[in-house]
Amino acid sequence: MQINEKDKSNRPNENPVPSDENFTPLIVAFCCNWCSYAGADLAGSGRLSYPAEVKIIRVPCSCRVNPTFILRAFQKGADGVILAGCHPGDCHYSTGNYFTRRRMTLLFSMLDYMGIEKERTRVEWISAAEGAKFASTMNEFAEKINSLGKCRRLGDLRCV
Repeated sequence: MQINEKDKSNRPNENPVPSDENFTPLIVAFCCNWCSYAGADLAGSGRLSYPAEVKIIRVPCSCRVNPTFILRAFQKGADGVILAGCHPGDCHYSTGNYFTRRRMTLLFSMLDYMGIEKERTRVEWISAAEGAKFASTMNEFAEKINSLGKCRRLGDLRCV
């Protein structure tokens, strides 16, 4: 018995492979209140565009972002996470971004161990006067995440 192509498409037990044609990445951006969030505000007031898929979470300082926040973002469906803070040496709280830099280095090696591509996370130093840098960084990061596709690695992580 031969099955023609029309009959194959109507089979109830076969699930079609989802295509990534309509994929829009969900990107979580943790932004420092004093610099990066102000840079995002400057980008908005200067009418510089960046993707609407970038969801900004304002934090008092970049050092207040616990690595479990980033793991939780991936668990809840984020395809990429970016952490933006003040330039080293310009932190409102003096040394906060130095702690961030060390903490994120450790987190990146842990994410690599868990099988998440290192390109899905990023740390960027953006000051309040760098609205154009904020917009270009978000555009570049969104383009990179879009090329990587959907993150499926931490979908069922129950330990976070």
